[in-house]
Parts: sequence; C-alpha cells; structure tokens
Amino acid sequence: MTAAVLFGSFALLLLLSVPIGIAIGVATLVTIIYSGSMPLEFLAQGLVTSVDSFPLMAVPFFILAGEIMSKGGVSERLFRVANTLVGHRTGGFAIATILTCMFFAAISGSGPATVAAIGGIMIPAMVRQGYDKKFATAVVCAAGSLGVIIPPSIPMVIYGVVGSQSIGNMFIAGIFPGIIVAAGLIIWTYIYSRKKGYRGMEKSTFKDFIKAFWEAKWALLVPIIILGGIYGGVFTPTEAAVVAVVYGLIAGLVLYRELKIKDLPKVFIDSALTTSTVLIIVGAATAFGRLLTVEQIPRQVADAMLSISENPIIIILLITLLLLIVGCFMDTLAAIIILTPILLPVAVNLGIDPIHFGIIMVVNLAIGFITPPLGVNLFVGSGISGLSIEAISKAIMPFFVAMIVTLLFITFVPQISLYLLSLR
Repeated sequence: MTAAVLFGSFALLLLLSVPIGIAIGVATLVTIIYSGSMPLEFLAQGLVTSVDSFPLMAVPFFILAGEIMSKGGVSERLFRVANTLVGHRTGGFAIATILTCMFFAAISGSGPATVAAIGGIMIPAMVRQGYDKKFATAVVCAAGSLGVIIPPSIPMVIYGVVGSQSIGNMFIAGIFPGIIVAAGLIIWTYIYSRKKGYRGMEKSTFKDFIKAFWEAKWALLVPIIILGGIYGGVFTPTEAAVVAVVYGLIAGLVLYRELKIKDLPKVFIDSALTTSTVLIIVGAATAFGRLLTVEQIPRQVADAMLSISENPIIIILLITLLLLIVGCFMDTLAAIIILTPILLPVAVNLGIDPIHFGIIMVVNLAIGFITPPLGVNLFVGSGISGLSIEAISKAIMPFFVAMIVTLLFITFVPQISLYLLSLR
C-alpha cells in the first residue's frame, strides 16, 4: 500500500503539472506521513546529503562550461568544420548540423543546451538553404539528444554517483554509442534529403577545411582535453569539469574574444538557475529512491520481473520498454536516480556489465528528450522555430525510429560500449 501511495501521489502531481522536483519531494513527504515509519527529517536529510558529494560537483561545472562555450563563438566554428567535410553531399547542410551537435555535445553534456546553442543558428540557416522548417527543427531536436550520450554527460555523472560506478569509465563507454546514434540520425537525414532533393553546396577545398579547422582549433581541443585527461589519469571527471570552465573562459575572453566581461554575470546567473533546478531534482529524487529502498520496492520489482521470464533478452526488452515510457513523462536525472537502484540489481543478476547497463539507461532516457509530453528538446526547438509541438513531433518520428534501432544495437552488442574499456 505504501508503494501505491508513493507512486499514486507522484503521478497525480505530474498530472497537475507540478514541476518534477517538487512533485518528487511532495510525494515522498506524503508517503512518509502516511507510513509513519520514518521521521519527517528523512526528506530534509536526503535533500542535503545527496548533493554533498565530490563527484556530483562535476554537474554545476559542466553546466557552467556549456553556458560559457555556447556564448563564446564555439557553435559557428564547429559548424564550419563540419560543413567543409560534408556540406557538398546530399543533405549536407543537415548532416553538418548533426555533426555540429555531436561536437558540441562533447562540450555541454546537456541535450536542451545543445539544441539551444546549435538550433538558434542552424534552423534559420537550413530554412534559407531550402530545407523544410519542420525537418530542420526535427534534425536539431533529435541531434540535441546526443548532448547526454556523448561524454561528458551530466546523466552519466548522476548514474555513476547513484550506481557507485566510475564516472570516467562511463564517459569512455559512451563514445562509441554516441557515434552509433549520430550515424543512425545521419542515415535517415541522407535518405530524406535524397527523396526531397536537398542538394549539397559546392565542394569545399582542402584549403577551406584547413582554414575552418584552424579557426575552430580551440573549440575542438575541449573534448580532447577533457576525455584525454580523464582517460590518461591526469584528473578526475570533477576536476575535468573545472578545467573545462577555465579553458572556456580563456577561449571565449582571450582567444576568440566573442565573450565579453559584461556577458559573464548573465552566464553565471543562467548556469546557477539551471544548476539549482538540477540539484533540487537530484535531492528530491535521492530521498524518493531511499524511501523505495526502505520499503524494499526494488527487490519486489526485481522478483516480479524475474517471475515473468528468466530469459535475459525478454527482461532487457521489458526494461527498455519501461525506460522509454518513463522517459516520456519524467526528467532524465530523476529517472536515473529513482530507477537505478531498482533496475541495476536486475541487470547484474542477468550478467549485464554495470557500465554497459548505464549506457543503456542513458541512451533510453535520451530518447525521452524528443518524445512528448515531456520532450524538452521539442519545447526548445519550438521556441526557436515558432512551430507547434505537434508539428515537430510528427516530423521527428523517423528520427525516433532511427534512435530505437541504434538503441537495440547498443543494447545487444555490449562490445560497442565496453571495447575502449577493455584496452585500458
């Protein structure tokens, strides 16, 4: 009955459009009062102790780094490089947009931030090139999901903290899956562009590529510094986030000179607002998850799943379906904090590597960025393009199918996630 009160009150609050962090906290409080088995201080303690974590400090720093990079002239330079590589091919402008989102994802760690930074530039540019606005918006919204798949990724940090896994290993394991998802989006983009006759531009010369590459060199160094430093054992993921902030400030203020001192207060305020929202969700969801553990709900769910079938393929497909549904209604970070303690033991019992399972969770929930009613990327894209959520949702369906196909590939071929780790 306690589980029914917990999930029932949470669902009711979501239906009433209560913000996710508040809904989780209130549902936890209502359940504590109902059960009477824990003091009210349980919620307050969860809110405080959950964010008192050194690895979790990476989250605000990566958010700040993403804000600095998006304001520092990085997006345009990344696109120029991508455009010199593929701009001459069928659908080249759209494919270059996906590659730009892929590059920017290795800086921001956030899906909506990637859509906002790239979409504001590329959606109008694609429309001017003759692309349909619905398709152009769908391209950016779908590619924005790479922001949480390609490391550094904020959801990967959260999974590492909650699941007691190495965040560095999560980052390394996410490289190939991110490339696979991007390839799936590019394939559909090429097919659609060929059907619609979206031709490429004049082929860039090698000199054009060298020029674009040289102008973007400081931006392209960011993922190399972050991932190379972590992979090489030079610094931890948290320290890498701080390095990214410092490097971003140097690149924006000194090297590119597109970020001004007067812009910094707004950058800090925007990142602080985003961070506060994230940490409220993290704190409330942690208390929610601890309450689940106290009530032994994870064990009950695990037993229920294993009672359906002992076939690992059936169980993993059920987990995938659950995550896809949850991603439609729940924030990615909250879903990871709540569901990891429930699903990770099931996955381990099935013999699935915890790092591989983390990648499965992140890719699953990344698809939630483009599925209504939550679909945060859709709302950001709608704000940029002026199109309705309904129109974008229809246009993005083929990209949704492409991401599902790549998700299944990543799920059932664990070497994609674990190969780089095997080389360490």
